[in-house]
Amino acid sequence: MRLLYFADIRFPLERANGIQTMQTCHALAARGHAVALVVRPDSSGEDRDAFAFYGLPPIDTLSIRRVPQEGSATRRRLRYLTYALGSAAVGRRADILFTRDLGVASALLRMPRALRAAVVYESHGFAPEVSRALPEMLGNADEPSRAKLQRLEKRERGVWRRADGYVTITSGLALELASRFGTRERIAVVPDGVRLAPDRRFQPPSWRPAPLVAYAGHLYPWKGADILLEAIGRLTSVRGLLVGGHPAEPDLARLRRRAEELGLGWRMTFAGAVEPPRVSALLDSADVLVLPNPPTPVSSRYTSPLKLFEYLAAGKPIVASDLTSFREVLRHEENSLLVEAGSPDALAAGIRRVLSDRELAGRIARQAFEEAANYTWERRAERLEGLCARVARRRSSRAATGGKKQEPEKPGGPSAP
Repeated sequence: MRLLYFADIRFPLERANGIQTMQTCHALAARGHAVALVVRPDSSGEDRDAFAFYGLPPIDTLSIRRVPQEGSATRRRLRYLTYALGSAAVGRRADILFTRDLGVASALLRMPRALRAAVVYESHGFAPEVSRALPEMLGNADEPSRAKLQRLEKRERGVWRRADGYVTITSGLALELASRFGTRERIAVVPDGVRLAPDRRFQPPSWRPAPLVAYAGHLYPWKGADILLEAIGRLTSVRGLLVGGHPAEPDLARLRRRAEELGLGWRMTFAGAVEPPRVSALLDSADVLVLPNPPTPVSSRYTSPLKLFEYLAAGKPIVASDLTSFREVLRHEENSLLVEAGSPDALAAGIRRVLSDRELAGRIARQAFEEAANYTWERRAERLEGLCARVARRRSSRAATGGKKQEPEKPGGPSAP
């Protein structure tokens, strides 16, 4: 298949969006598909090679196209959308138009079906709920207007009903969308993934005198790093490591101040933002890995964080908030220890338990390590490929009958991860 993947982001991008986009495209290309990734230019002031930035080997079947950008944010957005629409004609550039950008998907789907390739949209959350939750999640976002929320819901409904294929990253999100807008065909639940080293081996936990508890990811309030600091403050013999934090944002400085207020001193290390290929080595240096998300709407129902799968691959005991979204991958006392979300006391107790029960720690760490093989980027690409093939067959069938309506697919709900 020929796929055009639209991602209106500067590229390469150090955030999870950029990592997930590049890993997904690379894995699809490695399966023999011709993938063109359409992004914005690198804004770092350097001409960085995206393959090297993400630690991936170049591959002939993956090309990266950068849409020139200038002027205001509105002009840059319009230029990107214009390029996307101009690239969508059937038979010229692609069999599948793929995006996780709701606005791009909506614009593509407004084109007549006969004049565009099939559109597959990947949803990472119900946009009105995400927009409504952002002020509390980030601490510095504006409250959305009623008109904006209505516009987002209308766009969500239109893409859900008209997209040729639909992907969600959690089962909970798929069920929520179906409850709002009705069931649909050609939908798949496809979580995020992880790269596995070919020579990986499980190493049973062995505690040091001052065990290291680590978190990797964004430092926004809704991610729970603040809760981890409070928990470390309750564990006097434990050290903490935070990996992440963009230097242009206030979160890293806020957490440093909070660590000082708690008197954590030398026990707390802030690694800051690091290149994606370096994250696994930092996780390997830890004894316990934590997912401390508080119970926000996004965390509870939509999130499928990259660090969750990186944690599985690391083969360390995981202590995580007991949230519905995490329970799609994590199971209490089987591959993780789940604790009350948003509670520093509960998180500290969970960390203390795995540090004091080596049998439990080893068992859940080994199980997580083994299950990481179910969530590689290759497996993700395989699942997406299956959906795209169904979409392409449907498209070909409609074309062969002159666009006449065919018998619907047999109902069967979202495919399992």
